[in-house]
Amino acid sequence: MALTDQSTRIREGEELDAAIIDQYLKAHIPGLAGEPRISQFPGGASNLTYLLEYPDQEFVLRRPPFGHKAKSAHDMGREYRILNQLKSGFPYCPKAYVHCTDESVIGAEFYVMERVDGIILRSEMPAELHFSAEQTRALCKSFIDKFVDLHNVDYQACGLGDLGKPEGYVARQIGGWSDRYEKALTPDAPLWEPVKAWLKDKMPADHHKPSIVHNDYRFDNVILDPQNPMQIIGVLDWELTTLGDPLMDLGNTLAYWIEADDPAPVQLMRRQPSNAPGMLSRQEFADYYAERSGIEIKSIDFYYTYGLFRLAGIVQQIYYRYYHGQTQDKRFAQFIHMNKLLEQMSLQIINKSQL
Repeated sequence: MALTDQSTRIREGEELDAAIIDQYLKAHIPGLAGEPRISQFPGGASNLTYLLEYPDQEFVLRRPPFGHKAKSAHDMGREYRILNQLKSGFPYCPKAYVHCTDESVIGAEFYVMERVDGIILRSEMPAELHFSAEQTRALCKSFIDKFVDLHNVDYQACGLGDLGKPEGYVARQIGGWSDRYEKALTPDAPLWEPVKAWLKDKMPADHHKPSIVHNDYRFDNVILDPQNPMQIIGVLDWELTTLGDPLMDLGNTLAYWIEADDPAPVQLMRRQPSNAPGMLSRQEFADYYAERSGIEIKSIDFYYTYGLFRLAGIVQQIYYRYYHGQTQDKRFAQFIHMNKLLEQMSLQIINKSQL
């Protein structure tokens, strides 16, 4: 098994015209020579990601998915801008080269960035790494350290003060995801009414210092140095990035953080090796984050439940496209079961919560 992230053949219906892309890139990137070989990265369920291999240079192309897209989602220009401007305060952003707004080129907006070649951890920790529990724990803490570093970035100095509206962020997220969920409902989807009511009732005030909110910070969006896998060299997928309460971002990340002793159905959702020996538990994750950030976290229940509900909203939006035949990706057929499981997990937290 190769440790570096591998691309594969392009899924049916998601092909790109190599000649047209080559012509466009050579007109916008000086010194580019040769012909590109295009393949597709299999991960991800939102924007589509392709590898463009030239003889002397490699790029990554990102474009929106085919079919129905939620309003304001998949903004290529926004992600391109974030990569270029945030890099001065957070050096783990890949360099973005060009943003194409002319949809006649490939049928959608897209942008092209450098390929940061490295190791991306998926659902299982690669045996080839030979990580001990102590090394895994150290990597986990480094992962959280980078998260805290991002939340401490001076976004005004990066020219990103207009990226979002931090005031009222918590309330907007609860209301916004409730609306988006309802618009993506299918006849077989759960309604989430008790959870939505609880989130609205327990909503904390925006009392934390606003920060850059990545909104999708997971190990499978982090690149490790192939020569030193303990070292993080890149962070990907800035599509949903905005300004807001950093603890809401923590809740997003905890929603993906599946522990070794979580039930078997929950394990089926795992997309990163958060269950590996040495990885912190969700509570330990939050405690270490609080220690490094200096933010007091009395309970993770609200933020974790919000993260699960938001994840269900994302899952349901994707399933909506599959349900209505707007994508042929067979992975999405199971997303309705993931949605139902996320609701069950949320209700269990609420039933035990002291909030």
